Amino acid sequence: MELRPREIGLFVDVDGTLLDFASHPDAVEVPANLIGTLAAAERRLAGALALISGRPIAALDRLFAPLRLRASGVHGAEIRCAPEGGGKMSRERRMPPELWPDLVRLLARFPGTFAEDKRASFAVHYRTARCAAEELGAALAGLIAGFASCELELAAGHLVFEILRPGFDKGKAIEMFMANAPFRGRRPVFIADDPMDRAGFDAALARGGLAYSVGRELPGLSGCFSEPAAVRAWLERLGG
Repeated sequence: MELRPREIGLFVDVDGTLLDFASHPDAVEVPANLIGTLAAAERRLAGALALISGRPIAALDRLFAPLRLRASGVHGAEIRCAPEGGGKMSRERRMPPELWPDLVRLLARFPGTFAEDKRASFAVHYRTARCAAEELGAALAGLIAGFASCELELAAGHLVFEILRPGFDKGKAIEMFMANAPFRGRRPVFIADDPMDRAGFDAALARGGLAYSVGRELPGLSGCFSEPAAVRAWLERLGG
């Protein structure tokens, strides 16, 4: 796709979009030239580039060090509006810590699964598990239904379930960025791989922008990249 850098605000997911999936979130590989590619694209966009990820912002900084970008982490729970700033997350978005031991006990019934504490969500990965997604999902839904101290919801992603509080998502993160410089007045473009990113796709399209999936076509979007390598190649052309 050919877009004018000075006219767009670019929002990019990370896992499955910029980076290929791995068996564990800590095992992903960052291609040697990707950090330079992102830095060049951000310069070309005059700063209007943000990572919109399910990972915490601190984890994004570790992946792409020394580069720091505007970012949203944990599906919109964290926002960093300036590269030199810190990620902000309100206290009410944090997960209740007393749920964690119950979750760990539940997952002992599903060998190969593991949980990740992101503070604003508990992610349950089952990429290497042999259980059926429906069985695991039903067990997790039962767990949160029996947890009365706060309202929680279960979201299904690509070989992952996320337990999180309602009220935030990637679409709201994009809207927040678009209300402020350097994104204000630009056309949003969101690239992501997961049906769980639907709120982000819808937010970009609602503002007259574009939304692209990765790896599989999703209904109602502007187009599809075949794989993360294709996204990286496009970014390299954008920054060139």
